[in-house]
Parts: sequence; structure tokens; C-alpha cells
Amino acid sequence: MMDVEFLAEVQEAFKSIQDRQISALCEFDGALDVVRDRWDRPGGGGGDTRILKEGRVIEKGGLNFSAVEGEVNAPLAQQLSTEAGRFAATGVSSVLHPNCPHVPIIHMNVRYFTLDDGTWWFGGGIDLTPHYVIPAEAKAFHQDLKAVCDRHAVADYATFKPWADRYFSIPHREESRGVGGIFFDHIGRDGKANRQEVLDFCLDLAGQFAAIYVKRAEPFVQQFVSAEDAEWQGLRRGRYVEFNLVHDRGTRFGLVSGGRTESILMSLPDRAHWTYDFQAKPGSPQAETLDWLRKGVAGVDWLAQ
Repeated sequence: MMDVEFLAEVQEAFKSIQDRQISALCEFDGALDVVRDRWDRPGGGGGDTRILKEGRVIEKGGLNFSAVEGEVNAPLAQQLSTEAGRFAATGVSSVLHPNCPHVPIIHMNVRYFTLDDGTWWFGGGIDLTPHYVIPAEAKAFHQDLKAVCDRHAVADYATFKPWADRYFSIPHREESRGVGGIFFDHIGRDGKANRQEVLDFCLDLAGQFAAIYVKRAEPFVQQFVSAEDAEWQGLRRGRYVEFNLVHDRGTRFGLVSGGRTESILMSLPDRAHWTYDFQAKPGSPQAETLDWLRKGVAGVDWLAQ
């Protein structure tokens, strides 16, 4: 049986996280247009999608809350490796695509699943996708994530960081998506974790999202952008699209569970492009970034940089 009282607690907490993120990002950006779209899922549940656009810093942002439920169909049963009959899932996810290519893309997601056989688990993470890799910025980002993990006994940066390295990679390009972050999934499914403690960690992590991004974005908002920078930004956005459509498990779960397509694909940028057989000039900032991203497939110890 599902614990509906705990599920309701998680849903309310995730809604609150979404509201606080919106407020903090609007205060930081100062010029955002926020479009709100509440929606219902025919199979059960619904959500609240907020799209941020045309800001001073953020070109497009998507912050989505969902609380869905329904029957476990055959594709979903295969993906979840379960024989349960019904599921409920709730989560909040956020993706920000900046105007300036010197400001990074960032993604955050926390989610909770429960099945009618009593199984439950949490998943989520945060990762950073700079258009240009700056080692000192990557180090500061990872220091912030380690600090969050260190506050919670159920979280282990030393485990979650390489998990992110493995997950946020683009195998067909032999590149990492960015400088990684932390990633975790199925925490609690083995019955060994305290679910309140895992929820507290998820709320702490998600609650730090806006503050972490402001620190990584603010110093670079006014940096000069050349035509070459803009071209490179479009190419890196293309890589982001490739990962989300080909490899991202959250995208696949949303589609096979009968989720709302517009909200599932809100993480994609408005503009991206692909150049056939692009070759970075040796010694250029683009070539240096590609070198870091190729190293990132095996994992880079950013805290040691």
C-alpha cells in the first residue's frame, strides 16, 4: 500500500520549492516574464509548469512541478523493473538557459516515486553545463554541492559525484554534458534509508539551486559576446538537446508513463544548432573546453583543480 499521507507531504514540499525558486530567480534577473501553465494528466494527477523568458540573464527557463499517478503499463513496468499495479510520482525540475554564452546552463531535479506494493524511492541531482569550462568555477560549484551532501547522513558526495559523471555523458560524442555535479536515484528502494532524512536532503539540495546559480552567473552576465561565442553557444545547446532526447531517463519516463509532452520537453532551449563536422581551432577556448569535456567522461576531480 502507498503511504498517501507522506506522498502529500512530499508534494506540498516540492510545490513550495518551486515557488521559492521562482521568487529568487525573478529577484536576481529583474526582467523575467513568467508564463504559468497548470495542467491535468488524463491518467491521473497533473502539474504546474512555469516558463521564464526574455530576462536580463535568463533567455529561457523551465520550472516544473508534477504530481502524477496511474496504472503501471508494460513500458513503465519494464523501465522500473516492477510488477506493481499502480504508481505515484511527484517532482520538481528546473533548467535555465542564459542569454550570455559566458553564463552556464544549469539543471536541477528532485523526485519521489511510490508503488502500490509499498516500494518507494527518491532521485535527483544538480549539474552545470558551461558553454566554456572554467576550472575555478567548476571547483566552486562542486564545493557548494559537497557542502550540501556533508549536512546529511544519507548523502555522499564521493558516491553521487561519479554517478553524475557517468549519467551526464554523451556516449555518441565521447563528451560529458558539462562539468557534472551530483546525481542519485532509487535511494530508499532497498528499504535501508529513512525516507524523512532523504526528503530533508532533497529539499536542502533543491532549496540551494537558485543561490548556487546566482553565484555562477552573476560575474559573467556583462561579459562581451563575440559572433564566435554566439555560434559556440548554439553548438553546445545542440549537445544539450542530444543528451536530453537520446539519453535522459527522466525524459523517457515521462513519455512512457503518458506524461505531458510540453512539460517534459520544457528543458530544451529555444534556439540551438548543429554544424556538420565542426572542428575547434587548436588552442582556442572552444578547443580547451572540448578537452575538459572529453576528460569529464572518465571524471574530473574538480575539487583538486
